[in-house]
Amino acid sequence: MSIDAATFARLREIADELSQLPMKPRVEIGPQGLVMMMSPTTPHGLTAIHLRRQLEQQTPDVLVFTDTDMQDAAIGRMRVPDLMVLPADLIDSQPDEAVNPHDVELVIEVVSKSNPENDYRDKIVDYSAMGIPLYLIVDPGRGIAQVMSEPDGTSYRKTETYDYGQDVPVGRWLLSTDRLPRYR
Repeated sequence: MSIDAATFARLREIADELSQLPMKPRVEIGPQGLVMMMSPTTPHGLTAIHLRRQLEQQTPDVLVFTDTDMQDAAIGRMRVPDLMVLPADLIDSQPDEAVNPHDVELVIEVVSKSNPENDYRDKIVDYSAMGIPLYLIVDPGRGIAQVMSEPDGTSYRKTETYDYGQDVPVGRWLLSTDRLPRYR
């Protein structure tokens, strides 16, 4: 389901206003409208740091963004991935308001303790619709990582699941899960 351009523009204005509040909430635009997220927990943040460092060490030719808006106004979606990777040479072509999802190679979400459905259900649909070729879900609660590839516009045709402790091949990267913390 797409959000029409006028509604998306208004939702984007509201999201920008909300992000200026003193508590700095993370705001996304999904198929049902605005989605506000809580601040990440310590294991969530540490997981993102470990993964970002591995990506940057393996591929100095990419930029790894954290908590940065990515939007596709044509389908009325704005998401704020935990990590997104795009080639460094494309940074000058990015619009000021948000990263263009068509330039993104990989999106990583660390599953939220408070709202896992957002990562496992809603974002699978949105990232596939945005054409994100690789979506990695890392779940500190279940101790697994899932690599999704081959987006078809509503989901991903291919999903591979790995347990913590295994190396995770995702595109041109091989990510270690040995040091990733778990939720208690």
